[in-house]
Amino acid sequence: MNLEEVHCKTALSPSKLPGLDYSLNPYSGCQHQCVYCYVPSVLHIPRNTWTNTLNVKRNIPLVLAKELQKKKPGVVGLSTVTDPYQPVEKKYQLSRYCLEQLLRKDFPVCIQTKSSLVLRDFDIITQFSNIEVMMSIATDNESQRQIMEPGSSSLSKRIRVLETFGETKVKTSVFLGPMYPTISLDSLPKLLDSFIDANVDEIMIDKFHMKPGLQHYFTACLKNSPEVLTDFSINKLTDEEWFTSIRSAIHEYLKKTKIIVVDAF
Repeated sequence: MNLEEVHCKTALSPSKLPGLDYSLNPYSGCQHQCVYCYVPSVLHIPRNTWTNTLNVKRNIPLVLAKELQKKKPGVVGLSTVTDPYQPVEKKYQLSRYCLEQLLRKDFPVCIQTKSSLVLRDFDIITQFSNIEVMMSIATDNESQRQIMEPGSSSLSKRIRVLETFGETKVKTSVFLGPMYPTISLDSLPKLLDSFIDANVDEIMIDKFHMKPGLQHYFTACLKNSPEVLTDFSINKLTDEEWFTSIRSAIHEYLKKTKIIVVDAF
């Protein structure tokens, strides 16, 4: 993946996502290389550009610091189109530096990631008066996770993040999606129990959507994993009965817990 250091003119952008006022993306492109990534379709950019080039916004903490002097307080989504804790963050620490600036003004923050690297910033995150750490988890199958999301953290490490922050005042949540069609009614309780044990506050459910232009790329990426490609056939992805049954089971299983269950978008 080509890495390019760039300078940005703005840091905070208005967000149209529910519950977020601003989006903050220290990087463009993502090393997690999720086969199903929706971002190219959402931003209307070539998929190869997104998967092959990573832009590092070296000056974004400074730009953010200046903007925070004038911006009206609001919830900041870190990040909304790429993972703020992808591997490159270990070197550049832009997400950490941005959190430091946001903490100075104590802006509300929602962090969404698939990486256990977020634990590195435990010292900063736990100082906010209003902050949420959301872990994206789309499957309970670790072997398929390795194929579909090769650069992301393992499922066990993500659960550990939830457990760690679940012992603090930090709000924790799970973006359960885009749900792999291999999640079954039999395997679901074990996954949900891990969220209960981690003291998760909220779960957002999202169905797997085959975005326009994704099918060809999807097939090419999984050509050496025919069994996975079969699991993600169009027939299974459009099986409304399966999704309805899983969604209903989640609501039913968690209705006597403190966990709030909501549908995405």
